[in-house]
Amino acid sequence: MNRKIDRLKSELRKGVIGQEEMIESLIIGLLCEGHILIEGVPGLAKTTTINAISKTLGLETKRIQFTPDLLPSDIIGAEIYNPKEHSFSIKKGAIFTNLLLADEINRAPAKVQSALLEVMQERQVTIGDSSFKIDSPFLVMATQNPIEQEGIYPLPEAQLDRFMMKILVTHNSIDEELEIMRKGAKKSFEPINRVLNIEDLEELKREIDNIHIDDEIERYMINLITATREPNEDIMYGASPRASIDLHRASRAKAFLRGKSFVTPADIGYVIHNILRHRVVLSYEARAKGITTDTIISKIVETLPIP
Repeated sequence: MNRKIDRLKSELRKGVIGQEEMIESLIIGLLCEGHILIEGVPGLAKTTTINAISKTLGLETKRIQFTPDLLPSDIIGAEIYNPKEHSFSIKKGAIFTNLLLADEINRAPAKVQSALLEVMQERQVTIGDSSFKIDSPFLVMATQNPIEQEGIYPLPEAQLDRFMMKILVTHNSIDEELEIMRKGAKKSFEPINRVLNIEDLEELKREIDNIHIDDEIERYMINLITATREPNEDIMYGASPRASIDLHRASRAKAFLRGKSFVTPADIGYVIHNILRHRVVLSYEARAKGITTDTIISKIVETLPIP
């Protein structure tokens, strides 16, 4: 593994016990300029992880708690009228940051959720007649609580497709939770230090660009994606072309994190569930039978021949 990635992970482990998949997915999101949707019950270190990453890289982070009364202007900003000077000025919102934690994103109605669409895809924000570019790096980490069923507004497919990966976060192991309990009770977590900077991040991105992908591997990726679009009693809608792009980028990043100079089918297997689970829409019959998108994805991977 790259020494810089090693240092980054080692530093993150000072403040985050376990949750390796969430940590690695956020690193992949940063390296690939993708956004991450995380689903898990409260108390599983989602906020702690994003804060730890911001400290290790020296990045600015902001948190928005999504609630039913939130307004789009609370996120992107607004034009403010000055009656003394009879003029308008721009007040920028929380979206102007490097790492944005959109906590419980499905708590706010569609009008507020849609305020994130432009910035997540185009890396720019429009306020009034003016457009503003968002500085790089920029990552949105949104969270959802799977327990809550009342007073929520499910994300539409168009917005879900903006997320590179959806991660399902579960409880720590007994030993990990024992360590969390002891350190939390004694407030003995080690301070997290800055170990990399934006220039290091850009250098890592360039190294990922040099990871080789064979033509057969690329065709295998496309076959996996198109298999979700084939007529099937369990699938209502398959993955979009964005899924192909994200699978390509995430597979290269995963190979890089594993210390490889080329992508193998194993790298694809490591990331494909996270890439597709929020992009494949199941039929009503499949949901009634208790079938999950992860089950469908696994079946597709097992069925297609591996190059």
